[in-house]
Amino acid sequence: MEPVDPRSAKCFRFVRREYSDGEARLVYAFDDGPELIERIGFPQAPGLLPERMAAFDAALDLLHLIAGVSYYKAGVPAEIRIESAALDPPTAGFLDSLYLHGLGEFAYHNKLDLRGRIRFPATAVATDPGLKARVLGLPCNTLVPIGGGKDSLVSVEILKGAGEAATAVWIGNSGLIESCAQRTGLPMLNVTRSISPLLFDYNRAGALNGHIPVTAINSAILVVAAILYGHDAIAFSNERSASSATLEYDGVAINHQWSKGWEFERGFRERIHARIAADLDYYSLLRPLSELAVASRFARSNRYDDVFSSCNRNFRILGPKPSDRWCGQCPKCHFVFLALAPFMPKPRLLGIFGRNLLDDAAQTGGFDALVEYQDHKPFECVGEGRESRAALADLARRAEWREDAIVDRFAREILPQLEPGELSIDALLVAQGEHALPRHLLGPVLGTA
Repeated sequence: MEPVDPRSAKCFRFVRREYSDGEARLVYAFDDGPELIERIGFPQAPGLLPERMAAFDAALDLLHLIAGVSYYKAGVPAEIRIESAALDPPTAGFLDSLYLHGLGEFAYHNKLDLRGRIRFPATAVATDPGLKARVLGLPCNTLVPIGGGKDSLVSVEILKGAGEAATAVWIGNSGLIESCAQRTGLPMLNVTRSISPLLFDYNRAGALNGHIPVTAINSAILVVAAILYGHDAIAFSNERSASSATLEYDGVAINHQWSKGWEFERGFRERIHARIAADLDYYSLLRPLSELAVASRFARSNRYDDVFSSCNRNFRILGPKPSDRWCGQCPKCHFVFLALAPFMPKPRLLGIFGRNLLDDAAQTGGFDALVEYQDHKPFECVGEGRESRAALADLARRAEWREDAIVDRFAREILPQLEPGELSIDALLVAQGEHALPRHLLGPVLGTA
């Protein structure tokens, strides 16, 4: 079959989804072109219990629909055709929102306006009794996604401290993430994901490309895993800063972290409870916390100092030196260094990174973006501008930091332009905002237990 150019396709098709022997296969196509097949591997998968079969099928349907965003973006055709499932209006509306906002950064960089273009067809009624989720009686065990950075490790320690049964889970084959999972001491689960090779062919031929809502895809994968292996909760580690837009363009808020934000969490949680399993919980354990509050929690222990990394450029398998885990040049390195600096001794932080990023004048532009000075916040998973400004203002008052190049320049050039009221770290450490935390974990998360 001749390949098609996704950019000229009229229709994007959700062809079918299949599962057998621990592997899910998600099949898509543009028009009548060749099939794009994504494969998700669930190691040592147990046999499905009959009472979970309907929920598993519904979870597989939702995964198929959400993971399609990776392929749809190659051409963004005007018609979306669902050949594998019947959508009720709330689910279709949720998918419209996910694709529109989850592809917001992609649309911004490709100069596209997706408003009104993404329309998932609703062909089932919401009152159909076949669409109602049931209580499955899932075992009390929480899946905790591990990303290799500080946030998920803070979640692990909160759950361990609360005596919760939990399993460290990650998707893909990162040795660094595996080493972090091993360090947690929890049981581990590694799910594999293989993107269709045809998508890479399309990309090399000039298909549209860019950022996608990966956390949404991972969330859908873990719902399937929770039902398959028997877990009653999935606890992500997205803080409240993730809900803040990176910038506004043409009247649209563009948020690099949209699928880590509260709007996605709330909508996805509703779809799970309405369509899949009434007793499968999905929430972010860190939702009421700022990035600085999470950094302060992480700094309380050095258990993960030599294994964790939030760097996206230098995510190597493993290495004995900090430079094997931290490139020292990217926005994630800049922000994590800055966020941790107020909460841990300087020698410890320099030992983690292998250098002092705040004493390198060549990095000025990167830190300017973090504080939103003459630039917008980077398209990365970093905290709000006010968090970075508060952290630098705090360091400017400390003898061990204030002479470093970035801190000194901030104090001289930027600090005088800021309102004192927005520079309090203490105010940013207060838990607040909407969340879906289970009642029994409120104390451990909010620091009241």
